[in-house]
Amino acid sequence: MRFRLLKLYNLGAWGAALCMIAICGLVALQVLLRCVDGLLVLFGAARLGLGITGFSEIAAYLLVGATGLGLAYTFVHHAHIRVTLLVSRLPPAVRVWTEVFCLAVALSLTVALTYGLTQLIDESIEFQDVSSGFLSIPLWIPQTALMVGVGLLCLALIEALLTTLKTALTTPSRFHSDDADDSREESHN
Repeated sequence: MRFRLLKLYNLGAWGAALCMIAICGLVALQVLLRCVDGLLVLFGAARLGLGITGFSEIAAYLLVGATGLGLAYTFVHHAHIRVTLLVSRLPPAVRVWTEVFCLAVALSLTVALTYGLTQLIDESIEFQDVSSGFLSIPLWIPQTALMVGVGLLCLALIEALLTTLKTALTTPSRFHSDDADDSREESHN
């Protein structure tokens, strides 16, 4: 299946990657600062007590961003877990309509989640909600990253649903899922 907005989904993946790199950088810096303190104590000096204030809070919000922004990318690259044991054994004409149904359900749930996240962001801005940690980070920031990621997933699901629906209406007997292609390639190797 070809996705027309693949560059947009890739952009979300780059955002997720940047969040993960930031987490790795924070962890490395925190470990380095603790090692410096440990070495100072080892050599009889006093600890400096350096550390990143609100480290776990920042890492948690970056993880939310990484998770949300990577959703569409993992969907279009078939990296989400799918249980196809039963569906893969159905005839192509039935399988395509099963796929349409599953995509429609996934899209409706994702649209509801996007709407709920939009409402949550509005409330966070209206009431000026901030995190309860040391840094008092405005909650709309991580919520927006999650909402953007779920919104990208909505777009990917719409693309997949329209393409699958077109196949279901025009040539249902020729339907083959991308998962079936993967299993055929593995059996040939």
